[in-house]
Amino acid sequence: MGKHSRENLVSVEYAQAGTSVSTDALGMREMQRRVYEKRDAEYLLIKAPPASGKSRALMFVGLDKLYNQDRKKVIVAVPERSIGGSFAPTELKKYGFFADWEIKEKNNLCNPGSASSKVDEFIRFLKGDDAILVCTHATLRFAFEKLSPEDFNGTVLAIDEFHHVSADLENSRLGSLLREVMNGSDAHIVAMTGSYFRGDSVPVLLPGDEAKFTPVTFNYYDQLNGYKHLKSLGIGHHFYQGRYTESVGEVLDLDKKTILHIPNVNSGESTKDKIEEVGLILDIIGEHVGVEEDTGIILMRRHDNGEILRVADLVDDTDQKARARTLLYLTETASHDRDAVDIIIALGMAKEGFDWPYAEHALTVGYRASLTEIIQIIGRVTRDAEGKEHAQFTNLLAEPDAAQSEVTVSVNNMLKAITASLLMEQVLAQNFDFKPKGHDDGGDESGVLRIKGLKEPSTDRVRQIVDTDLNDLKAKILQDDTFARAAVGSVDPETTNKVLIPKIIREQYPELTETEVEEVRQRVVVDSVIKTGEVREVGDQRFIKMASQFVNIDELNINLIDKINPFQRAFEILSKTVTPSVLQLIQDSIYTTRIDMSLEEALSLHPKVQAWVQANGREPDHRSEDMEERQLADALLVLRKAVADRKAEQAKAQKEGENA
Repeated sequence: MGKHSRENLVSVEYAQAGTSVSTDALGMREMQRRVYEKRDAEYLLIKAPPASGKSRALMFVGLDKLYNQDRKKVIVAVPERSIGGSFAPTELKKYGFFADWEIKEKNNLCNPGSASSKVDEFIRFLKGDDAILVCTHATLRFAFEKLSPEDFNGTVLAIDEFHHVSADLENSRLGSLLREVMNGSDAHIVAMTGSYFRGDSVPVLLPGDEAKFTPVTFNYYDQLNGYKHLKSLGIGHHFYQGRYTESVGEVLDLDKKTILHIPNVNSGESTKDKIEEVGLILDIIGEHVGVEEDTGIILMRRHDNGEILRVADLVDDTDQKARARTLLYLTETASHDRDAVDIIIALGMAKEGFDWPYAEHALTVGYRASLTEIIQIIGRVTRDAEGKEHAQFTNLLAEPDAAQSEVTVSVNNMLKAITASLLMEQVLAQNFDFKPKGHDDGGDESGVLRIKGLKEPSTDRVRQIVDTDLNDLKAKILQDDTFARAAVGSVDPETTNKVLIPKIIREQYPELTETEVEEVRQRVVVDSVIKTGEVREVGDQRFIKMASQFVNIDELNINLIDKINPFQRAFEILSKTVTPSVLQLIQDSIYTTRIDMSLEEALSLHPKVQAWVQANGREPDHRSEDMEERQLADALLVLRKAVADRKAEQAKAQKEGENA
C-alpha cells in the first residue's frame, strides 16, 4: 500500500512555462486577456478549465460593461452557494485595472437564508441602485417566476458552470429562462464553464441560440503548459474483483494529498452502507487517534510509519452541523494551508468549484456516466501549487464477472470509462493547426501539420466548430453506445470514420450541408488520430505511429488516416490491464450484440451444443473457422445473454418491490 503503481492510460508532460499564471499590466492572466479582448460581445461564451481564472475574467468584463458599455447591473448566478465565494469583493485597481469588484454583503445571496427571502432580495436589487449581485441558479429561477424578461433590460446576466443549462426546454427551467431573456430583453449574457459537456445527450444550447454567442476557448493544454509548478498529469484505471474496499488500499497512496470519491449508494460498486465504507477506508489508513472538535478533522496514525494524517469525512451527513464545520474549515483553511488536510473522503461533494490546490490524487470508485463529472473531478487536482509536480486521476473499476447477471452493464461501463479517458487525452494534448498539403506550403510553421487531401473549411460555421467545438463533438461521439463497441475493434475503422461519425455530426449540427459535414468529419478524425499517435524523430525526419505503423509526417494523407480507428487504443489498454479471461468475456459480450439469431433458434440448437461439448470436451468457439462450430457458439452466447437478462430483470423487480 502507498507505493503501488499502475500504467497510466494518459500520461502528459508540460513545459512549466508560467504563461497561464503570470499577469500583465492590468493584472490579467493569459485566459483573462483573451476574454477581455471580446468584452464588447453581447453574448459571450467562455470555455476554460478549472483554476484558469474564469471568475476574475467575469469581473473584468462585467466592470467594463458597467463603466463603458452603458450596462446598469451585473447578476452572477452560480450552481451552489459554496461557489459564490469566488465572486466576493476583490481588489483589482492595485494590480493595474481601472476599478475594483465591489459587492455589498446584502447582495451576496449565497449566504444562508430562506428561498423566499432571497427572491425578495433579488427583486429589490433589480429595482434599486446597486450594481452587482451574486446568487444561485435556483434563486435566479425562482425570482424569474415573478419577473418578465423585460425586467432584465440593461443588465449583464452571467451564468457560471454553464453546462447546467440545457436546450431541453420542458425539463430545464434554467435553459428556458435563458432563452426567454435572450429573446425578450437587451440583456448581455456571459456564460462560463470548465466543462461544456453534459452527461446526457441533450445539447447545452440549440444551434440557433449557440450561433449568437462569441466563444472564447482556453483549453487544458494552454492552462497546464503555462503553469509554474505542475509538470505532469496521469490518468489511469485499476480493476478489482469482489468489494472495492478490499482493493482500494492498492491504489491509495498515503504520501499524496488525495480526494477519494466513493460510489453512489445506488451504484453496483456500492456496498449500500456508506458509513461502513468510510470506516473500512479509515482502517486501511491506520489507527484512529481522535477528532478535532472545531474542524471535524479525523486524526489517523498510519500503519506503516506512525505519521499522523488529517482526514476529512464528507460522507457522513447524520450530523449536518459537524459537516458544515468541516466544510467551512476546508473552504477557509485548506485552500492556502498545505498541512490543513491530507485525505478527503467524499460522496457527491468536493467536485465542482471545490478549491484545494494541494490535491495531487483524485481516486474515484466506479464508473461516472457524466463526462462533465469526470472533468470536474480531474480539475480538482490540476491546480498549480508549489511543491506539486504531478497530478493523478485513478478510476477504480469493477471487472466484469461471468457469474454476475449484469455482465453487459459492467462491460459497457468499463468501455465508457476508458473512452472517457481517451477524450481527456484529446483535451490534454497539444493542439495542432491542420492544413491541406499543396504546392505553396512554404517553410515549416510551428504547430502546423499539412495533410494531403484534407478539405479546408468552406464556411464560417465550420471554422467556428473546428476552432472551438471539436472536443465537445468528440464527447458526443464517445458517449454514443456504438462507439463503446467500435473502440475495441468490433467495427472496422472506415465504417467508424465514414458512417458513424458523420451520422453523429448531422445529429449535432442539423443545419450543416453534406459538404460541411465532411469538412467537420475530416477534422474530427485527423485531430483524434494525431493526438493519440506517438511522434518520434529519426534524424531530421519525424514519424507518427498510427495503429501499428509508423508514417512519415510529411507523407500524411486523409485516405491513410481514414483507415485508422481513432480510439483503437481502448482495446490495447484493455488487453494490457485485464486478465485474458476477462478480456474474452468483454469481447464475447460485445460480439453477442451483433449476433443475428433469435432466442427461439438458439433454443432449438441447444441439444446440438450439448452434444458438441460432450464430443469435444470444450465449448464451441465463435472465432473458429468451422461454420457449424461458429453457429453453435453463437447459439450458446444468445442463450447466456437471455439468462443474464432475465436475472437482471428479476433483480430489478425485487429491488422495486423492496422500495415499494
